Amino acid sequence: MVERSRPSGRVRALVPLGAAFALLAACALPEAVPQHPPTRFDRPVERSLSSGALRTADERSSDGVVASGGNPAPYNYAPSVLAEPEGEGMHHRAWWCSQLPGIGPPGDDVLFAESGALDEEFSADGAPAVPVFTAEPGAFDGKHTCDPSVLRTGGRYYLYYTGAAAEHAHGNAIGVASSGDGRAWRREAGGRSIVRPSGEVHRANDYGAGQPSALFLDGWFYLMFTDTTASGAGWNGAGQFVLRAKDPEFTDRVQALGEAGFTPAGTTDAARRRSVVDAFSADWMWSDALRAFLIAHQTEQGTTITSWDRDFTRHPYAPLLVPGPWREGPGLVRGDDGHAPTSTEDPCGTVPVDLLRATEPDPAPTALRSFGLDVIGVTGCAAPAGARDVLEAFGVPSPERTVDVVRGGRKVRVERRSVAATMVRRVRDERVPALEDVPVAGVVRAGAPVLRSPAGELVVLDDHDRAWTILADSAAANDSPVTDLDQRAWDALPRAGDLR
Repeated sequence: MVERSRPSGRVRALVPLGAAFALLAACALPEAVPQHPPTRFDRPVERSLSSGALRTADERSSDGVVASGGNPAPYNYAPSVLAEPEGEGMHHRAWWCSQLPGIGPPGDDVLFAESGALDEEFSADGAPAVPVFTAEPGAFDGKHTCDPSVLRTGGRYYLYYTGAAAEHAHGNAIGVASSGDGRAWRREAGGRSIVRPSGEVHRANDYGAGQPSALFLDGWFYLMFTDTTASGAGWNGAGQFVLRAKDPEFTDRVQALGEAGFTPAGTTDAARRRSVVDAFSADWMWSDALRAFLIAHQTEQGTTITSWDRDFTRHPYAPLLVPGPWREGPGLVRGDDGHAPTSTEDPCGTVPVDLLRATEPDPAPTALRSFGLDVIGVTGCAAPAGARDVLEAFGVPSPERTVDVVRGGRKVRVERRSVAATMVRRVRDERVPALEDVPVAGVVRAGAPVLRSPAGELVVLDDHDRAWTILADSAAANDSPVTDLDQRAWDALPRAGDLR
């Protein structure tokens, strides 16, 4: 393993730890020193948003530790956190790097726990956490599995992680696994690594490739990661490189980010000359309201949030700082697809930025606490495309005294507000003018026919007899008659979308 940095962010010598630390992680890296100090926004700052000034508010942190592996776990760090809608609130699921005795080969494991609120203790099955992913003897990840990054798309969870074959391994690599529930994982890509060190430059820090962070945007899987052997890394190996592909295993239409933007790479082994941030252990998310990538990385005073536009041509905003103590890199609280969560109270004007990070060195990074703030004064719904993306899973009044429901990037007009309420996180009281310019994909009338498959799945027919998948609560609220179909008739239905 390599020794971690002090909270000042100053890189220390990369030397193995002694026998007293034999159980510590092999996947960790020292933090990079920022070239420029971040700016904390205590007052409005002019920048390139159409709304002008951008401010922050509601700076927050938990009173104490919220996630750990309990007394047997010698360290807890590198969290990945998903915020999943639950009624009008959010349910939080977290995965992080730790180690529990008697779980697979001695080495890093991925633990899991969940909580209804970020400032409350996470737990699983009556314990502080449970192990859900561990090493595969004889494979590239035969000793350590660490640095999880989890997203969910297409009804399936994907776990990207650092794998190491041995203690103090050199040339770490990135693997991927998938799951239906986020707990029982199956290795993909035949159990092989999907991203390996480029080997372009030999440095004293020969950690390799790892610390992945994945998100899903516009039909692409994006992967940001560390590679200490890349030509674009700093003198100490710091740097974050980006690949994207059409499939979660990164084999279909792979593209690498370079100075000219994304270009076809063929495989994930393309040269890595361009880093998007000078840091180790970074996390990121896409903000629909800000129309930007937000990259979280540790700096002297806390977590700095650096922005990039969609094409990585410029920083649309000055850096934000989420202050407070830290010991190892942050895990942003993100939606299922790696996008920034949407504020329930003010989806168009507020972007919540929350994270978990290790805050104590006892004797390795541990004590996961939550920190956050709100970005306010945003004009996320000023344009039709922005309104459609930001208001995903919301309902708003339409010009026809009905409710426009946004699901799957499409707008469906629902005649009854009570029915719309069963399809979304919340029905807003205010109209959104830009959303009215988004085409209506279908209209669901009161009492519209509902059809049921042999397996019990329900669809409602819109005014063009196209089928939209719904929940039983929606059918009941709509006073819809339900007709059972045989499998052949079910398979022949013209499908329109999912309103669950």
